[in-house]
Amino acid sequence: MTNKLAIDDLKPDDGSPSIREANVEAFLDAAERLLVREGAAGISTRQLAREAGQNHGLVHYYFGSVDELLLQTLERFTERVLERQRAMYEAEMPFAEKWRTAIGFIEEDLASGYPKVWAELEAIAWNKPEVRDRLNRVNERWRSLLRDAVAKAIDEYDLDARFSAEALAALVMQFNKSLLFERLLGFDRGHAELLASIDGWLTSLEQGKT
Repeated sequence: MTNKLAIDDLKPDDGSPSIREANVEAFLDAAERLLVREGAAGISTRQLAREAGQNHGLVHYYFGSVDELLLQTLERFTERVLERQRAMYEAEMPFAEKWRTAIGFIEEDLASGYPKVWAELEAIAWNKPEVRDRLNRVNERWRSLLRDAVAKAIDEYDLDARFSAEALAALVMQFNKSLLFERLLGFDRGHAELLASIDGWLTSLEQGKT
């Protein structure tokens, strides 16, 4: 086992991934596709192995369990999306424009399957405390990003101090997750009207800046 681990971790001289890195990425890619296409229910080591083009024994060899593989899949996906969001929020433009950009990402995220992967892992977490802890770390990362972005908006528009950045970040996150999860069900009643109302409010704030 030790010798195999050492061989797997060796990186080729050409800078390409090691055997371990390549296999892990293959499994993460496979899990992401399966979660988006079929959902978490019934995903097995053999199904993951077929999708990844790997031996089924490697699931436990590299990850220890299917749940761990699925969690790492969500965490990797989350990092990609957060990187995009961080770049957007750090851009030099009014918060109203950042909000419109973020809303524009809704269709992109639905097409990529990120909300579906998140929802599938949340369903698992309801009955598994060890999975719940990892999901809450994902929630924490999103909440912190939104809190920092909203804090700047509060200063930019001199918003009412009755609503803290933490409170508004919680509201925005629940709004966004609920909207995405309803869209996954094919239900969007009132979404356009709600988004238009928020946009109109932000426009009025932008016009009222001194």
